[in-house]
Amino acid sequence: MKNNKRTARLQLAAFTVFTTLSGTGAHAAGHFDVDDAGTLDPGQCQYETWWGRSGVEPVVGLHVGPACRVGPVELGLNFDRLSVQGVHSVTGGPQIKWTFAGTAADAPFSAAVSMGAVADLRRGGRMGGQLVVPLTWRPTGSLQFHANLGADWALGTGARTPRGGLAVEWALNDAVSLIAERNRAGGVWTSRVGGRFSLTPLISVDISASRTGLPGGRGVRGVVIGLNHEFTWK
Repeated sequence: MKNNKRTARLQLAAFTVFTTLSGTGAHAAGHFDVDDAGTLDPGQCQYETWWGRSGVEPVVGLHVGPACRVGPVELGLNFDRLSVQGVHSVTGGPQIKWTFAGTAADAPFSAAVSMGAVADLRRGGRMGGQLVVPLTWRPTGSLQFHANLGADWALGTGARTPRGGLAVEWALNDAVSLIAERNRAGGVWTSRVGGRFSLTPLISVDISASRTGLPGGRGVRGVVIGLNHEFTWK
């Protein structure tokens, strides 16, 4: 019975720490739930890594996600480790993202499709997955709006749930951007605010605070710190 309770806590943690655990991590979203419609430039690679903590118990998550531009698409891998009260979960899987409209960096409107799969690397079982269509509108050079629409397939059961969200990103200057978003995944809503701070043109740090609403009117607060590094592979 205790193991079942711990497993239930761990499953809940997937939405209170990283609601994007099921295979996301595409270019420029970092740890934020709502992805933009951009991909890496040809010949470029990057890795995204972040650490998060949420809830009273607490739940702790760690993510590592390398990706490279290969031809017209961005190919990536995502690995996540969640832990709560001595129980650990390790998941991972591939991801592909293709920007099919507005590929120029200054395009006023961009659209992409992102698909990923995720497996429980310790316990096996049925794989999960995700399909998302990210859209980005740039009314000015410093202001962007992002919208996501798609679905998740849960690990183990394969149960499908819709996902969608909206985000606004405002660049104060070349080094600092503020991001606010509202996203629904797994049947729960998460609000997140934070910023991206560029240490160099290719290295940035993300920091955010979030609140996820749970059934019964409860809310879980969390914080995430991430590092993004882009580099040339050829």
